[in-house]
Amino acid sequence: MNARDPAAFHPGPEATTIHLEPSAESMATLVHAFYADVRAHPLLGPVFEAALHGRWDEHLARLVDFWCTVALGQRRFKGGDVFGKHMALSGVTPAHFAAWVGLWQQHTSRLFAPDFAQELQIAAHGIARNLFRGYFGAEPAFAEARERDTAPHG
Repeated sequence: MNARDPAAFHPGPEATTIHLEPSAESMATLVHAFYADVRAHPLLGPVFEAALHGRWDEHLARLVDFWCTVALGQRRFKGGDVFGKHMALSGVTPAHFAAWVGLWQQHTSRLFAPDFAQELQIAAHGIARNLFRGYFGAEPAFAEARERDTAPHG
C-alpha cells in the first residue's frame, strides 16, 4: 500500500459482487462492513477511533438507522446536529474525504446491483460534499470526478 495515497487502501481480499436486495438487513451489512474497513484504514481509522472510542456499537446502530432513512425512506434516523458534530472533529484533511468516498464506492459496488449502488454513492457524495464545504469552503475534487462519471454521454 502506498502510504501517501490513503484512498488507494484496499481492504482484504477482493470479494465478488453479492447484489443484496435493498433492506434494513442489507443496510446493516453495508454499514458494519464499511466501518470495519474504515477502522482498519491507516488514515481514517485514527480519526474515527478518537471520535468514537468506546461508542462504536451505539454509533453503528445510528448509522444503520441513518442509511435506512436515506436509502429506504424508513424514517428511522432521529437526527441531531450531524453537521456540527462532524465540524467539531480536528485534523480532517481532503485526503480523509477521498479515502471515505473511495471505500464507500468499493463497498456499495460490491454489495448491491449497479443502480442501487449508484443511488447510495450519490447520497454519500452529497453528504461528503456538504461536510467538505464546511471544512474547507470549496468543492472537493471527488465531486468533480463524480459529476464527470455520471454525466450523460452524448
